[in-house]
Amino acid sequence: YTGSPEILDGRVKTLHPKVHGGLLAARGNAKHESEMKEHGIRGIDLVIVNLYPFAQAVAKGGDFATCIENIDIGGPAMIRASAKNNASVAVVTSPAQYGELIQQMSGNGNCTTLAFRR
Repeated sequence: YTGSPEILDGRVKTLHPKVHGGLLAARGNAKHESEMKEHGIRGIDLVIVNLYPFAQAVAKGGDFATCIENIDIGGPAMIRASAKNNASVAVVTSPAQYGELIQQMSGNGNCTTLAFRR
């Protein structure tokens, strides 16, 4: 979708205007919608992020290099972008939330409620 490959040994994957623009664009804002169209950005309504296990890497006594590679950059950025645009974007950050997400979508025409998104 972005046309950009993962680079730098996977350190850069989701940090792209098409991803973050799709998360942050205010739905119903004519300027945002025009810019999305101009740049080929599609709105993103649902984000499921499983962060790198940094705390576990440290707790297991991982060496410095292993711990550094388990610092997630793109995941937290997507979570924050989704939270900023919670009127339109739902974010799930744990497999423990999957059941509630499925229940939400099953009972709301494949959508989530504002209460769930907040």
